Amino acid sequence: MSKLKSFITASYDEMRHKVSWPKYSELQNSSVLVLVASLIFAILIGLIDLGFDKVMDIFYSL
Repeated sequence: MSKLKSFITASYDEMRHKVSWPKYSELQNSSVLVLVASLIFAILIGLIDLGFDKVMDIFYSL
């Protein structure tokens, strides 16, 4: 039990004093960046899927 208490105390101390937490504005910028990158990636994958679908339609119609 003392090992668990020591682990929790050390973890709390590290999270409180040693971790550099980002500012709220940095979190907003990062979130917007992730959202935009995700949308671009989803559109790109959708276009590739649409292209393969059209190629397969042409292939099977022959």
